[in-house]
Amino acid sequence: KTTDRVNVNDRRIINGKNADVMQLHPIKHKFAWDAYVVGNANHWLPTEISMQKDVEQWKSPYALSADERLALEIVLGFFTTADSIAANNLVLATYKHITSPECRLYLLRQAYEEAIHTDTFIYCCDTLGLDPEEIYNMYKTIPSIKEKDDFVIELTKSIFDPNFETNSTDKIREFVHDLIGYYIVMEGIFFYASFAAIFSFERRHLLPGTLEQFQYIMRDESMHFNFGVDLINGIISENPHLWTDVVRAGIREKLITATQLEAEYADALVGTG
Repeated sequence: KTTDRVNVNDRRIINGKNADVMQLHPIKHKFAWDAYVVGNANHWLPTEISMQKDVEQWKSPYALSADERLALEIVLGFFTTADSIAANNLVLATYKHITSPECRLYLLRQAYEEAIHTDTFIYCCDTLGLDPEEIYNMYKTIPSIKEKDDFVIELTKSIFDPNFETNSTDKIREFVHDLIGYYIVMEGIFFYASFAAIFSFERRHLLPGTLEQFQYIMRDESMHFNFGVDLINGIISENPHLWTDVVRAGIREKLITATQLEAEYADALVGTG
């Protein structure tokens, strides 16, 4: 008995045929395959990184200022919520609407990386002796974190509808809108003030273990963002009629609002908001 091979021309990023079988060859969406290969090569775990110097500095009454301690706590507080939102978007919503096998493969890799990041944050909290209840509830107690979370959840709510399908131009447009909310706003705007705050510790040789872990996280997230841009552009190229001037204007307005929210969050990191 012979098995019909999947025609590469049927492999659309969404709404392709034979999506039940992850047949990778011939590869059509090389950007996704390349991202998967790079993600595997970049594999790391937080427990591989020594935190001894970080513990010594955190316990010292002189190594870090009160503002620097607060900045680290706020960054951890934001990321504990943000990576939960990211994982939920990938696993519960985005994956089921993607039919490209190469894209699906990278989404699985990305979801695992989000799990590693979640592991990293609790590893930092446990090692430094931070109160996890305080850190994990900062999305309730720090207004700028709550505003960012609420904004991105509102941006990505469509695809969480269990009855949502990409079966019309309007629905594909909604899907692209939500992907922009996740990949461009969350991973492309809302993460980088936090990275800047953490990396500022390097100038004073502070928290080297924490810094190294966040360097790896930023490397992962940069790959996520680049993949997201390619994914969105790929869907638009398959459905060029959905990308109208009105849609562009609406997205631009949301990006401006997201940037303003990130600026408010940055103020909170330096103790002014």
